[in-house]
Amino acid sequence: MGDPLRFRDDPAPDEPGVSLDAFLNQKDATSVLLEAGDDVRALLPELGRVRLVEIDFPRFRDGRGFSSASILREAGYTGEIRAIGDVLVDLVFFMRRCGFDSFEPDAPFHPGAVDAALSRYPDVYQSATDGREPIWALRHPQFAAE
Repeated sequence: MGDPLRFRDDPAPDEPGVSLDAFLNQKDATSVLLEAGDDVRALLPELGRVRLVEIDFPRFRDGRGFSSASILREAGYTGEIRAIGDVLVDLVFFMRRCGFDSFEPDAPFHPGAVDAALSRYPDVYQSATDGREPIWALRHPQFAAE
């Protein structure tokens, strides 16, 4: 694997992620690797010391990582969330909406395919952690949340 695709301006963390159990038992660890099935909520009390959360996708059809990223962002985590493993370029748009800001797929993305995936949908239909305004709120601002 090469360098991760990042959508951040800060320096990339250089500490490899440790398992969730190891992270919770090591008070000096700053990077954690969440495997499919790990309960991300166990990490919430420790978010102040986390620089990088790597979320593993063992198979592209395993969507639990989307929920983990959303939970972290909704809890106020502003550090890097990296999708690793069987990550498809077709899902990058949706992963960005859930809070992923870096990617390290098993098979490298073609840069043109990433650009196409990110620009495919000019409008969104529901709220997400990326803060984009849903199309219904743009069309009907009187019904948008206050």
